[in-house]
Amino acid sequence: MMTSTPAAPPTPKAVRTATAATYVAFIGSGFAFASWASRIPQVRDQLHLDAAALGLVLLAIAAGSLLALPLSGPVVTRIGSSRTVMAMSVLLGTGLIVAALGSHAGVVPVVIGLFLLGFANGAWDVAMNVQGTIVERHLARSIMSRFHAGFSLGTVAGALAGAAMVALDVPVSTHLTVVAVVVVAAVVTYARRFVADQDDTAPAAGEKPVSALTAWKEPRTLLIGVFVLAFAFTEGVGNDWISVAAIDGHHVSAAMGTLAFAGFLTAMTVGRWFGPALLDRYGRTAVVRALAVIGVAGVSLFVFAPNPGLAYAGALLWGLGASLGFPVGMSAGGDDPRRAAARVSVIASIGYCAFLAGPPVIGLLGDRISVLRALIVVAALLGVAALIAGSVRPLPGTDRQPTDSDRPSPSSPPSPDGAPSLADSDRAMTASDRAPFAGIRSLPDNEDIKDS
Repeated sequence: MMTSTPAAPPTPKAVRTATAATYVAFIGSGFAFASWASRIPQVRDQLHLDAAALGLVLLAIAAGSLLALPLSGPVVTRIGSSRTVMAMSVLLGTGLIVAALGSHAGVVPVVIGLFLLGFANGAWDVAMNVQGTIVERHLARSIMSRFHAGFSLGTVAGALAGAAMVALDVPVSTHLTVVAVVVVAAVVTYARRFVADQDDTAPAAGEKPVSALTAWKEPRTLLIGVFVLAFAFTEGVGNDWISVAAIDGHHVSAAMGTLAFAGFLTAMTVGRWFGPALLDRYGRTAVVRALAVIGVAGVSLFVFAPNPGLAYAGALLWGLGASLGFPVGMSAGGDDPRRAAARVSVIASIGYCAFLAGPPVIGLLGDRISVLRALIVVAALLGVAALIAGSVRPLPGTDRQPTDSDRPSPSSPPSPDGAPSLADSDRAMTASDRAPFAGIRSLPDNEDIKDS
């Protein structure tokens, strides 16, 4: 039976190569999904679906993802993130082709293809985030948010390519089949270069990786899941509703409503790209708490702004505030490489509920108090995230030692999952405790993806 086994610690060159490969996995995932999304109107027209029927068809993606997310932890633990990403990229490509070709035949094949796409996307997401946490650990500095920025860039590229295909009147089946082949080829090629999920310094003697069921019982993991859910809700609602709220609530044109959405996405991507320096300097807790407060201010300004100009400023602050919560939560779930797969799958399962809940919650509230006013729910959830931001501080005994802002006071209570407080563990750590991490070299910023 194939299992993910410890390997020798990777060389600095292997870590740089794995960093580039992880970027490819994130960008490829975003590109493939956005390519499908860009052709939804054409598929709707080919199948003669009304809005309600289209919504039911698209639920197949959510159903596949919801099934995959809790199962992905055991799968990644057993076969490793590299094999999981490769297998899921092939499955996603298959689903994309089935949905594209099926649009000429009827609803059933499209639903089957979208279910496969959603399942593959969910497991792929967990696996590439696990690899991201492993790479981050070997680099000994924050980089996860840049991987997520890569996903955002992939979605932008996929959407632009899709718009070009529509303008050129390229058939859906041709466009998506080419996308599937290109993405699968690139991701399978690069995912082979991932570093091992565990190295031979990671596990203690006789210790087995934590099971997914055990991870569901860990208070810290569940708290991080709630933290990620709040930020995922913030991001998802921005993606789905910010243009509608600007047009209906601030009475701007459709083009200007799209501009508010573009500003939100730009600010979020910029925050993810430049955020690692802040995380390394000030620590996870201080940075994500500050961003949650910025997000609250941005959403509030967007909702209550007396003119569109201030609303656009609020959209920028909203995007910036939403930028780091999700990737930081994934990093926190992967602090211990032996438990990373199980914990990341639990956190992702909780967090992704927000992407499902966001549209209907805002829609139902919008019918009663307007979509613009309904967005204040986002500010409330970000307030909760600010209060529980301490849950993402690094675990004691990992190579990513906390900064002063991440470190609780000497009298702080034990962590929720039963580990001693960071202050106690730091005082107790001896040279032998730190020895496993002595060989991990922090690579400078300009060596992120250099393959030499």
